[in-house]
Amino acid sequence: MAEHHFHLTANWPGLRNDIGEIESGNLKTKISIPPEMDGPGVGTNPDEMLLGAAATCYVITLAAMMERAGLEKESLTMESEGIVDVTGGVFTYLKIIHRPHVVLKANASVKEVALAEKLTHKAETSCMISRAIQGNVKMELQAKVEVAVAE
Repeated sequence: MAEHHFHLTANWPGLRNDIGEIESGNLKTKISIPPEMDGPGVGTNPDEMLLGAAATCYVITLAAMMERAGLEKESLTMESEGIVDVTGGVFTYLKIIHRPHVVLKANASVKEVALAEKLTHKAETSCMISRAIQGNVKMELQAKVEVAVAE
C-alpha cells in the first residue's frame, strides 16, 4: 500500500475574529471567518477550502477519466456552489453542487457524448474528496455536455 502524507502548518494569533495563516506545499494564504458569518473576511475560510477541495478533486478526476477514455475536448469548465445552514448557532455544511461544462471537439460522435455524460457522474463517485465527505455533505451534479460547433 502506498501512502501519501500531506502536511499543513497553521498560525492563529488571536481570538475568533482575528486573521491567521496556513501553509501546505504550494498553498499559502491568510485565513479568517467570512463576513457572512460576522468575521473579517480576509484570505480564505474553511467553507471555501472544502468547496475548493471538492471542486478541484472532481474536475481533475473527470479530466483524467476523459483522457484515459480518449475523449478529446474543446474545454472543461466548472462552477461549484457550497450551501451552509446556520440554525441555532450551529453551522452545518449541507450541500455542494458541481456544474461541470464539457465541450467536446466538433467531430465527437453520439457515443462519445454519451460516454462523456457517463464520466461526469462517475467522476463524482471516484473523487477522493467526494468519498471522504460522503454521508456528511450532500453532493449534487448538474452536468452539461455538448459538442463544439464546427468552424
